[in-house]
Amino acid sequence: MSTLSDLLAEHTQLSDAAAAHLQRLVAEWQLLADLSFADLLMSVRTENGDMVTVAQCRPNTASTVFPSDEVGSVADRSMNPQLDRAFSADRVLRDEDPEWFGSVAIRREAVPVGFAGADGAIAVLTRAVDLTHPRLPSPLELAYQDSANDLCQMVADGTFPHQEGNPRGLSTPRAGDGFVRIDEHGVVVYASPNALSAFHRMGWSAELTQTRLSDVTSALLTDRFESEDVATMIDAAAGVTAPPVAPYRDVGMRMEADARRATVLIRAVPLRPRSVDTGAVVLIRDVTEVKRRDLALISKDATIREIHHRVKNNLQSVSALLRLQARRTTNPEARGALTEAVRRVASIALVHELLSGSVDEEVDLDEVVDRLVPILVDVASRDASVQVRHHDRLGVLSAELAMPLVMVLTELIQNAIEHGFDDAGTDNEIEIRAQRDVRILRIAIRDNGFGLPEHFDMTTSDRLGLQIVQTMVSIELGGTLRMGANPVGRGAEVSVTIPLR
Repeated sequence: MSTLSDLLAEHTQLSDAAAAHLQRLVAEWQLLADLSFADLLMSVRTENGDMVTVAQCRPNTASTVFPSDEVGSVADRSMNPQLDRAFSADRVLRDEDPEWFGSVAIRREAVPVGFAGADGAIAVLTRAVDLTHPRLPSPLELAYQDSANDLCQMVADGTFPHQEGNPRGLSTPRAGDGFVRIDEHGVVVYASPNALSAFHRMGWSAELTQTRLSDVTSALLTDRFESEDVATMIDAAAGVTAPPVAPYRDVGMRMEADARRATVLIRAVPLRPRSVDTGAVVLIRDVTEVKRRDLALISKDATIREIHHRVKNNLQSVSALLRLQARRTTNPEARGALTEAVRRVASIALVHELLSGSVDEEVDLDEVVDRLVPILVDVASRDASVQVRHHDRLGVLSAELAMPLVMVLTELIQNAIEHGFDDAGTDNEIEIRAQRDVRILRIAIRDNGFGLPEHFDMTTSDRLGLQIVQTMVSIELGGTLRMGANPVGRGAEVSVTIPLR
């Protein structure tokens, strides 16, 4: 089954930032589906004008109205004419009357997905609700739907979810675990039965309604610092107090805290439709048993990172030995070979060093390049100085792609330093340019040296570095490599294009 990234790459030309916003929305929209008692479909506009469904979510609080999988299908505009209008709207568009599909009555609502800097919506959410058996809604359902309407408007505003998403990587409580709605003063307006049970397990025995939730929660937590943080989070989410950090108020913050009798996960979701504070939704879940099981996984993760750390240490030892041997070697050719081995081992060690501090086996290429360049300049055998400038964002890649790509960049930058300039130059410069979208990553390394030799053919070159680059790009990365003149001035350019999917 195609992932959201695959479908966006296939049907759209969205920027990397816009695609990331849709990924964050899909990661958070189960809450919106549960509060709405509705199925959610995400549609994007293709290059030929069709509307394709790229993601689907079913509620845990109601029966689905789409038993079949709608992902990948082309939307029928005659059945849902609001889709076209929603792409240029800034509010939720609702059907006046439900439509009957056999024995099922469905009311659709189109929610444009706003994004800062975009001309109109980048996608549209369709909320489909089953109205076959209408009945008087309960207080729980009214509180759910009121919160869902605010969140939908925030989706249209482009303020839900926030750019930073789930920075701590904590699991997310569901609406059914425990739901509390507080007003803009931080006072509880409604608390679900499951939320009351969770607070009772924490040690609270009275009613929650008409109490300040931040005061109640902070009084139950055993750690003084945790109680202060939770109280600040809840009040900031509701708009009672100004957040201590700029993005704090807009992020659906999650915190794990210990009470006298239980460990709970608390999430506060600000409700700010059209930038007006209307309160917040606070979700709470008892994770006492889950935390116990997580300790075993944390131990395993620490072991993997320790392995990366030890591999890095061993590679650094090898690099140091090679450098020592190079300094004692009198043969210039042998010294050059050992120096090249030093930088290759150092680049691999750098990737393992970053992996030793990562919890998801991903590498930030921008950090690698910024730390790798001084090493390459330091071990260069030439006397003339060279400035290496890194301009554009390379982004984060998985370890499987990052390892060979770092090797490729190492070889290309070092090759430009060693062979792209004469010793008399004083304005020697190498630029690293990048362009990335949901499909591919293009990297161009340009220098302002004397360019490639006449009749140079990369495929017949006997240089080991270029042979390594060709092998890595074509076999390990499945990409393409091109060498030619610098398109913006004198010198040469090497362009590497690799698929991200």
